Amino acid sequence: MTKVDTAPEAGTAPTRQDRPVIRPLWASILAAALAGLALLTSFPPYGQWWLAPAGVALLALAVHGRRMRAGAGLGFIAGLLMFAPMISWTNIHVGNVPWLLLSVLEAGYLALMGAAYAYAAPLADRRRWLTPLLIGTLWVAQEALRSRTPFGGFPWGKLAFGQGEVPLLRWAVLGGAPLVTFMVAVTGGLVATAALTVLRRAGDAVPSKRFLAPVAWVAGAVVAALAGALVPVARPAGDPVTVAFVQGNVPRLGFDFNAQRLAVLDNHVRGTLDLAARVAAGQEKRPDLVVWPENASDVDPLNSQVAAAQISRAADAIGSPILVGGVTDGSTPRNVRNIGVLWWPDRGADLDQLYVKRHPVPFAEYIPLRSIARMVSKEVDRVSRDFEPGDRPGVVDSGATVIGDVICFEIAYDGLVRDVVTGGAQILAVQTNNATFNTAEAEQQLAMVQLRAVEHGRDTLMASTVGVSAFVGADGHVHDRTVFNTAAVVVRDLTESTATTVATRLAYWPELVLTVIGLGLLAGAATIRLRRP
Repeated sequence: MTKVDTAPEAGTAPTRQDRPVIRPLWASILAAALAGLALLTSFPPYGQWWLAPAGVALLALAVHGRRMRAGAGLGFIAGLLMFAPMISWTNIHVGNVPWLLLSVLEAGYLALMGAAYAYAAPLADRRRWLTPLLIGTLWVAQEALRSRTPFGGFPWGKLAFGQGEVPLLRWAVLGGAPLVTFMVAVTGGLVATAALTVLRRAGDAVPSKRFLAPVAWVAGAVVAALAGALVPVARPAGDPVTVAFVQGNVPRLGFDFNAQRLAVLDNHVRGTLDLAARVAAGQEKRPDLVVWPENASDVDPLNSQVAAAQISRAADAIGSPILVGGVTDGSTPRNVRNIGVLWWPDRGADLDQLYVKRHPVPFAEYIPLRSIARMVSKEVDRVSRDFEPGDRPGVVDSGATVIGDVICFEIAYDGLVRDVVTGGAQILAVQTNNATFNTAEAEQQLAMVQLRAVEHGRDTLMASTVGVSAFVGADGHVHDRTVFNTAAVVVRDLTESTATTVATRLAYWPELVLTVIGLGLLAGAATIRLRRP
């Protein structure tokens, strides 16, 4: 079976740009499958960032010239092969059904994008220079929709989250994750345009002319990929602040990690006491702030005298405030809250410096449509009390510095991180608990921390119960990364910043503008289709 890319309009002679590109359906399916695998491999734990533009190009080549339903199917194939392995950590302890449903849902957004590109391909054929722009803006629009729907969205797998410490990441300082995604997709779009040009010029009589334009498109892709190196990253210029994180580890991985809740708390207390002993011996600098991870105290630190006494013991020993991750009662007996609270030596919890997680994870920290969800998987009953969301950003004043606190998956959401920076945060802290997942999930989350550090020009840290924990500079470089499932305590000097980057000031505008451009190109394609006989 074959598919003809384009046909000239009635009454016109075929032009080079209208010359049909004939390829069998199996070739498009193969290209879509390779696209999904390339996109997957660009993310941690593989970290082959250069495969992201290659995956974008392969998917564009697979879809170009196909009907909308074929474009949707090809996009779905790529999406499923990308997302199913990427988020396989979601099935470690809850079974395959939730993992497969989430994978199918996420792949559906790539199917929608594939249909949109197939619909808009006639515009790209007539105006070849629009092809990379079309591809770039459709990727941004797809990620914008996927990050918001349903139940607040699931931004995992944004192209921007796989760029590590490479030049493309630097675009984040100008336009955040949307601009990084756009530049990655444009790079792939330029490669796809080169390939389409080669296919259409295969019959040219003059070989030198046959490949001149494709070489130019490839050169453009190289420039797009490397131009980010010219974008200056923000350099914090404030006062130094010494920060420690404690990765206490847990008795056992999995959902039952907190069956011995006091043991988890004891691990973090012990790590802090060991640090205090090293400080007293002159082996370590006394930190201005100690950060414990999410769920470091699943014994309610605000209502349990035992937990409060343990935390106070650690704070008194180190002589510095501790940002404690804990779980406490909610506003009703049916609810709980995921919190970060500042704990002072001598005086305990500071309820004025308490952050409640604003974006609980659906089907993990709260169960929407519980009765229906139970029919899919009885694992939903593990969440017996729903987490209720907070109503203000996590801006915590420790005296020595102002911390922007985000908890776990919140690091994936553009607005939640931006809110703490505009609220006055001078450094960023990500409290997370990876005890129910694996190393791959932790490394994917750390890549998001790298992007946020560059985007907002803030020195940042990620503290996990089991790892991976690390410090990340405002330039995106990772320091003092820990080993997964191992106890660790690390101290490092960070530099405060009160400046705001272009990305912070522009907020959601880059994403909005790029999405509107993509919709405008779709409207242009509709005009062409309506004018065809």
